[in-house]
Amino acid sequence: MAKVKLEGVFKHYGKVEAVKDLNIDCRDREFLCLLGPSGCGKSSTLRMIAGLEHITKGKVYIDDKPVNDVEPHERDIAMVFENYALYPHKTVYDNMAYPLRIQKLDDKTIREKVVRAAKILDIEGLLDRMPKQLSGGQKQRVAIGRAIVRNPKVFLLDEPISHLDAKLRTHMRGELKRLHRDLDATMIYVTHDQLEGMTMADRIAVLNLGVLQQLGTPDEVFNHPTNKFVAGFMGDPPMNFIPCQLKKEGAKTYVIHNEFNLVLPDVVCKRFSRDLKGEMNIDLGVRPESFELFSKAPSKYDIAGKVYITEPLGEDVIINITIGDDLVKAKTTIGYKAEVDAPIWMNVKYDHIHMFDGDTGESLLK
Repeated sequence: MAKVKLEGVFKHYGKVEAVKDLNIDCRDREFLCLLGPSGCGKSSTLRMIAGLEHITKGKVYIDDKPVNDVEPHERDIAMVFENYALYPHKTVYDNMAYPLRIQKLDDKTIREKVVRAAKILDIEGLLDRMPKQLSGGQKQRVAIGRAIVRNPKVFLLDEPISHLDAKLRTHMRGELKRLHRDLDATMIYVTHDQLEGMTMADRIAVLNLGVLQQLGTPDEVFNHPTNKFVAGFMGDPPMNFIPCQLKKEGAKTYVIHNEFNLVLPDVVCKRFSRDLKGEMNIDLGVRPESFELFSKAPSKYDIAGKVYITEPLGEDVIINITIGDDLVKAKTTIGYKAEVDAPIWMNVKYDHIHMFDGDTGESLLK
């Protein structure tokens, strides 16, 4: 397999900067996910690695060799597209064999490679079928099989399961993760679905407006986001952001809102990444699962609010709560009783809170 490196890469479409000064290392045999909303530059990045898009500026390396001027078919990569890109007039076998025939391999070698890939993907019984006879999940397996037979240095996958139904997506996530393990391959995977990145990737590169926001393990980007964008993009339901004032008085640090005041414990204060003086605008970040809820006022609580609406989700319930003019979501178990417009009290799990600079959006905590 191979490692991939992007060094100061830009991509312009006329006056539009799709990718801006992108620096990423994909390690040998790593499953790297390029994650972000539509239009963030992730597919353009993948296509530049593949050689399907011209690089405006910067360098792309595969195994430490610059490939800017190398033709796509000479880069030893295989790409899997969202729309399968199967030949409708060819059988499954012929679709998978096609790239090997282009290489002018003999029929025996081609059959061995195709059958081996079909076994890995559990599609041996489909080799004589036409694409129109396949389900969406089967078509995607064939497209992946066509990539496997080439035994490339790098697999590039561009939202390969985004159009499948929810149940099949869940199944294919597990299949792709197992495939990566079995092939011991280098894979770069593009998606807008943070759940795919969290469950499948070794590391995630979060992009927004063509700019790399954070590169780290799923645990790092979820629990230690570098800025408000990453924090809000990771997690479902997303993190709550509550505009507050951060104020330091003597040895104590306060988070001040029109409806509540929090005294930050030492475990939080030790995590500040800068020295704090006076007051500053912040966004207090609390994930829905980081609230403890009470339907009756406890002897000690952090925040009081009012139930706006509830959203049952099987084992869990999402409760929308108004705190003054702000609306937050809290997650609890199905047995919790909450009536619309009823008062509700909350404690915050301080070891799981986040704080972001109100002006720049950068995280204030390590």
